[in-house]
Amino acid sequence: MKILIVTDAWEPQVNGVVRTLQATIGELRAAGHAVGVISPDLFRSIPCPSYPEIRLAFAGGGTVGRRIRAFGPQAIHISTEGPLGLAARRWCLQNGFPFTTAYHTRFPEYVAARLPVSPAFVWRFIRWFHRPARHIMVATRSLARELGDQGLTQTMMWERGVDHTLFRPDQAPHPAYERLPRPIQLYVGRVAIEKNIGAFLDCDRPGTKVVVGDGPALADLKARHPDVRFLGKLGGEELASAYSGADVFVFPSRTDTFGLVIIEAMSCGTPVAAYPVPGPGDIVTEKAGALDEDLDRAIDIALTRDRADAEALGARYSWKSCTAQFAKALTFVPSEPAPGGAFGTTGLAA
Repeated sequence: MKILIVTDAWEPQVNGVVRTLQATIGELRAAGHAVGVISPDLFRSIPCPSYPEIRLAFAGGGTVGRRIRAFGPQAIHISTEGPLGLAARRWCLQNGFPFTTAYHTRFPEYVAARLPVSPAFVWRFIRWFHRPARHIMVATRSLARELGDQGLTQTMMWERGVDHTLFRPDQAPHPAYERLPRPIQLYVGRVAIEKNIGAFLDCDRPGTKVVVGDGPALADLKARHPDVRFLGKLGGEELASAYSGADVFVFPSRTDTFGLVIIEAMSCGTPVAAYPVPGPGDIVTEKAGALDEDLDRAIDIALTRDRADAEALGARYSWKSCTAQFAKALTFVPSEPAPGGAFGTTGLAA
């Protein structure tokens, strides 16, 4: 099958959306599908204000339409609500071509954290953008309910996966941990205001707090928290060793739609402490970590959890099953009832 993915989130960004797309594309190609990508690196672009890693492409509907026709897709997935997503959406509607979308980011909360804009105003745009999609792919059932409350009921599940050959509990601890006081409390992800990292760094727990990642809030957090170890951006085995060597993984975000880093940490045997909000609330079980409005308490409880239970929960997630869900959503077959929600159950037509 010829599948075209249109996304405004792409390399050199390092985030859950990009990593999910790359892993899914790899699995689809390995299964024999031809996958094309329309992304900002194909066009002139400018950095997004407050998020310079995101490039906003200068691409009109005509240019995007020519690329779509040149690829000749049998299925089109529009991954983001940016300039490229808007251009592809317009082309699909004008040409009567069915398409799917995904709701990766809580835009109403994300925008409200940066600009004096009402979340209700942003929801108007979200409803307008996604309403024509045959299916809207979501990572959790909480998101499906949230969109359903907005009148967007055509949701189908598209969870996330883990590379278990890399993220595993027998990775040697990161060398930076060697002389650090325990317990080591780790955060991994973008260092930005919407991630609520300050709530974690303000926690008053014994041991050492470690932050892995980069972003616009890094300099400010370093200045305000000189006792925290900032390791910068890590990848591959270095990142896996940071997870496996930590005593607890702390996820302070209240606005993430899933939290890919949560399942990577658990796959390394590291229990998770987080707020009881959608995202971690859909993933973290009582055995694998702790959810509490008091993050200090969540950390204390998570430190008592069995690392084997965290590893077992992380092992449930794979890129193969994630890609199977993505492929299922491309069938455009109406969703069928399933326990706990309405998600499709049919397979991808070759």
